[in-house]
Amino acid sequence: MIKNVDIFISIFYILAILAVGLWYGINHRKKSKANAANEYFLAGKTLRWPAIGLALFATNISTVHLVSLAQSGFDTGLLNGNFEWMAAFTLILLALFFVPFYIKSGVATLPDFLEKRYDRACRDWLVIISVVSAIIIHIAFSMLAGGIVLKTLFGVNMYTSVIIITIIAAIYTIVGGLKAVVVTESIQTIVLITGAMVISIAAYHKMGGWNPMVSELKSAGHLEKISMLRPHGDSSGMPWYAIFLGYPVLGIWYWCADQTIVQRVLGAKDVNHARVGPLFCGFIKILPVFIFVMPGLFAYALAQSGKLDVSSLKAIDETGKEIIMTKGIYTLMITQLLPSGLIGILVAALLSGLMSQVSGALNSISTMAGYDIYKRYRPETTDKQLVKVGRITGGIALVLSLGLLPLINKYESIFNGTNDIIAHIAPPITCVFLLGIFWKKASAKSAKLTLWFGSALGALVFVINKIFTTTEFSHIPFMMMAFYLFCACLVMQVTFSFVYPVQHTAQSEGLYWKNWREPLQGARWRGIGNYKFLTFVLLGVMVYLFWTFR
Repeated sequence: MIKNVDIFISIFYILAILAVGLWYGINHRKKSKANAANEYFLAGKTLRWPAIGLALFATNISTVHLVSLAQSGFDTGLLNGNFEWMAAFTLILLALFFVPFYIKSGVATLPDFLEKRYDRACRDWLVIISVVSAIIIHIAFSMLAGGIVLKTLFGVNMYTSVIIITIIAAIYTIVGGLKAVVVTESIQTIVLITGAMVISIAAYHKMGGWNPMVSELKSAGHLEKISMLRPHGDSSGMPWYAIFLGYPVLGIWYWCADQTIVQRVLGAKDVNHARVGPLFCGFIKILPVFIFVMPGLFAYALAQSGKLDVSSLKAIDETGKEIIMTKGIYTLMITQLLPSGLIGILVAALLSGLMSQVSGALNSISTMAGYDIYKRYRPETTDKQLVKVGRITGGIALVLSLGLLPLINKYESIFNGTNDIIAHIAPPITCVFLLGIFWKKASAKSAKLTLWFGSALGALVFVINKIFTTTEFSHIPFMMMAFYLFCACLVMQVTFSFVYPVQHTAQSEGLYWKNWREPLQGARWRGIGNYKFLTFVLLGVMVYLFWTFR
């Protein structure tokens, strides 16, 4: 039962974040009006590595993760924790190989970088894909997860509550710009992690520890839920090879080529801050398996032992079989495992995830709309006009995201829904970026055609699978589908590059690595802040973790 003290904590938190975001964003911009657009969209390139790392994590981890990873922990155990730990490897790729180009080229957006490496047509296409994906994946799905939580906890209309919360996030984002976003995201990351740790400790304590949980899983015949690397033929559709083949396709797009994420890096003070920030985020990404996924696994064991009442989540499916609607498992844990007061902290954590995701996506959409669309057709646009366009675009994106809620609510699993869409969007973009920085012969014409045909192929396969659910393609897990589509795009671009040979410009000639050692030869900090040392440590930690939970 939600009590007044929990409601008070939640409201106080929302108002506090709004005040901090507005104060910090407005004051920062007042101090530097010489380049208003740069201040608004890229925080004046003043961000240091701790803020970058925390902001990357906050933009990535939203209410979707808190709700859906707990759901996946209940359904399939630690399996979807692979999405969190595999991210460390793509963050290393971002820090070592992508960041130097982004910083050196001085771009404000990733579509801008793509134009310098290839041509204008590639830039335009990436703008379209990036804006659409930000609206659907980063905003709409976050709204859905937040709405489910607020409806379950407070009994308020899902759409009403989501509209109020997202408008508050939009206010400080649209008014304050990236600086306001990063500052509030840093606060929200701490609140979110604290809240997630509270529910994890509560579930662990209720179960009586790790060993009783393992015993309960064993007696239920589901000991495989502890394993993260599953064998071929696993019922989840995600055996170990699907993870190692499919995730890089999704991860490289998400962490290295998606404006919403990479914009925090583009606002870095210098290349070392831009490199250490993502590596710091890589270390933080170790936590979600333990504080987001693990509670769902404990919830399953608690339900099996009768210590968690899931009767309110039971329903009858279309075949007449009784099922558990696991979308609500996280809020059920909050209300049954936590005392009043702590419930308010958890609600604040959930709101943190929702607001940080929405604010980060709105800021990136505003940046692309200003720099990549409006300024193209009106190059004489002033900084003041550019900021105004960004604010208007952010408002439009918010409205569109709200309109998508009924459609995406049809997915049984929020987490699988987001990744299913990403699996069909990411392959051509991942291909074009990878070949662009690692292969001298990747031509502009080949990149353009790969983006066009690869995106069309992904959309076609997605539509066919949704309309004709009994086809052979519809049974291919989304991770393997992402890998197959990537291979098709790779063949496309290599073939087109030989048919239409590259003709480098003065700019593009300096935007690919001549050899693998080149990106590791730049200036670096001494001691433990050395990005090479941090990379080595992070790799070692991740190998140990995967071996432990194999």
